Amino acid sequence: MKTSKLLLAGLVGGVVYFALGFLIYGLLMKDAMAGMSSVMRAEADTQWWAGILGNLVMGVFLAYVFARWANVRTLMGGLTAGAIIGAFIASSYDLSMYAWTTMMDMKGMVMDIVLSVVMTSVAGGVVGWMLGMGKE
Repeated sequence: MKTSKLLLAGLVGGVVYFALGFLIYGLLMKDAMAGMSSVMRAEADTQWWAGILGNLVMGVFLAYVFARWANVRTLMGGLTAGAIIGAFIASSYDLSMYAWTTMMDMKGMVMDIVLSVVMTSVAGGVVGWMLGMGKE
């Protein structure tokens, strides 16, 4: 597979991941998540460059894994693989943070894992679909 196709799929996956994060965490769940963490930056202090870059890294990570190791080339394959990867990454991070910090409570941890799985699944579906488009 061409590197340019992998990078384009990763870029689009990262944009989808960012948009879903903004929609889910920034708009739909903003009030629900507000009381679950005392470490959030004030909106005016948000470091957008880091958030955008972090989401793009996730998109490229999914594209790399799908293209180089897992041979995921369909929407459904990407949805499934994205959900599994999202579940492992979010569970590992959130369980560790819950165990050793006061960054979130149990409800926030579970909610974050579920929402992360949804986001990674959808972004993974888009990445898988894009990787399967056209000729190699």
